[in-house]
Amino acid sequence: MQRRSALRVEKMLDAAAELLDELGPDGLSTSAIAARAGVSVGSLYQFFPDKHAVSEALARRSFERFSHHFAEIRGETWEQVVDAVIDTYVAFSRTEPGFLVLSFGGPMGQQHMLDPQDDNNFVVARALSQLVDVDVTVDVLRNAVEVGDALLALAFRRSKHGDAALVNEAKVAVKAYLQAHLP
Repeated sequence: MQRRSALRVEKMLDAAAELLDELGPDGLSTSAIAARAGVSVGSLYQFFPDKHAVSEALARRSFERFSHHFAEIRGETWEQVVDAVIDTYVAFSRTEPGFLVLSFGGPMGQQHMLDPQDDNNFVVARALSQLVDVDVTVDVLRNAVEVGDALLALAFRRSKHGDAALVNEAKVAVKAYLQAHLP
């Protein structure tokens, strides 16, 4: 029974991700998610009280999937790690349904989708602090994430695959910001 429930939840999250990609956040509704997933609205409400709860669960799932890619990131220098993190983010953004629209809370206006206490970019910065071996505070890393996030968002607004020049600019900006804060 639990396995069937878990599969049904995954089916609903997959449906929500597809709808986000196709219609954007305005096209997301519980009835649309249920219809796309092939379940009743009542079944959806057994697991999620509203579309925002579905979005939060989808954001958490995407972050968990993205985090698994972190384990594969290697680099001899922190600069190489920053480049690899951004490359991984771009590749993931191209393949993970719903990820660009959610952008860990971006256009959905939910900045605490990953953690009720900290905003999404702070959660990402904490995860990066485990990867990037630089002597800076998590707050400085958070600011670097904000800079990179803004440029990457612009890159994906310019091109659905991420404008390569802006992706490179994100790498330059993040590394320059971190370099400026090293002791």
